[in-house]
Amino acid sequence: MNLGEFRVLVVEDDSTDALMIRRAFRKANVGNPLQFVDNGDSAVDYLAGRSPFDDRAAYPLPGLVLLDLKLPRRSGLEVLQWLKEQPGLRRIPVVVLTSSMETADVRKAYDLGCNSYLVKPVHFEGLLQAIRAVGPYWLAMNHAPDTEKA
Repeated sequence: MNLGEFRVLVVEDDSTDALMIRRAFRKANVGNPLQFVDNGDSAVDYLAGRSPFDDRAAYPLPGLVLLDLKLPRRSGLEVLQWLKEQPGLRRIPVVVLTSSMETADVRKAYDLGCNSYLVKPVHFEGLLQAIRAVGPYWLAMNHAPDTEKA
């Protein structure tokens, strides 16, 4: 099931978690294209359309960002803050998908404008359930605003 044509930007530095996320999307039959980046600076470069992501035909703006918090170079919270400060990008839905259960991280993520906060499940089945919920809701049911207009 392709839930619209939206690309999902997955910001995840752990290669095992990235592989599990890819598998969960496939197993949940969510056929939206996934774009993976493994650090906060690359996430900002992708969203800003900077090299090596400057070809918007090849690297279109995502309809959803899945964002880890514990990232190299620029934390997920810093990426979230940057994103929500950009007039043309701030409406892109952001689902934090992280291992952090710290109350301060949850509060800060919501304060900065995340749309949802999910703690990474320990087992694949839990991740699969999360993707089965996230995919249809954020990519099909949710009516997202036009991200091209401020």
